[in-house]
Amino acid sequence: MTGRILKVALLQETDRGSVNANLDAIEAGLRDAAKAGAQLVLLQEIHNGPYFCQHESVEEFDRAETIPGPSTERIGKLAAELQLVVVASLFERRAAGLYHNTAVVFDRSGDIAGKYRKMHIPDDPAYYEKFYFTPGDLGFHPIDTSVGKLGVLVCWDQWYPEAARLMALAGAELLLYPTAIGWDPADPQDEKDRQRDAWITVQRGHAVANGLPLLACNRVGFEPAPADSTGSGGRGAQFWGTSFVAGPQGEILAQAGSERRELLFADIDLARSEAVRRIWPFLRDRRIDAYGDLTKRFRD
Repeated sequence: MTGRILKVALLQETDRGSVNANLDAIEAGLRDAAKAGAQLVLLQEIHNGPYFCQHESVEEFDRAETIPGPSTERIGKLAAELQLVVVASLFERRAAGLYHNTAVVFDRSGDIAGKYRKMHIPDDPAYYEKFYFTPGDLGFHPIDTSVGKLGVLVCWDQWYPEAARLMALAGAELLLYPTAIGWDPADPQDEKDRQRDAWITVQRGHAVANGLPLLACNRVGFEPAPADSTGSGGRGAQFWGTSFVAGPQGEILAQAGSERRELLFADIDLARSEAVRRIWPFLRDRRIDAYGDLTKRFRD
């Protein structure tokens, strides 16, 4: 089969200390990506600031912005200037008291091609997202762009095979995950290794099970926990980076390190999904007549 090569870039970044500093770093990364010939750039989760969900504070809602809004205007202009498809990640203010963790996709025209609101919302030590984010209500629908149909999901969604499968069934040509995941600094090294290996493995499994390329862009670096109202805070989070691109058989096409900022590139042959699905026809052999219990929370 004749290949259709898509050059992608993942911008693995640290928090630079302010919205403007983070957007300046993103602009520099987008310009470098375009100069290197990338057509699609994936950014990390909530890239405008720190991962503020390490604590619960009503003041953090001030970070949210509307879509469209200041960040979408700036990134949209860059997408048009540089002729890039860009997948961004914002804290969306939908209405007073109603906020989402939202991925926004810009086409090469600079227009917003679509958005996805994070569906699975965690609530774990140092990841208190249920305090901030309303679960998404846009469903699992790929976003049409000039480079293909993008199955955009966000972070905690990456642990759920149902989300990836529904994007695949709706015609997604790639799976993309803006991410913010890291270690508790107090965990022993073997536990840290197991966590990161599981994160990589489960996503490679989604690529295999659906015969699709997959991009996961994580933030990197240590972020201290904000002080709570008593003046004390948690241990902080060491985001492990390790952003990667996998092919439709789960093969690693490119992978970043775990300790520094990095602009990661990969060439994806989009025709390989068709070839892989012909030899591994998982969609053909699904027993959809027997899966009704998947809509239950648990089978008692």
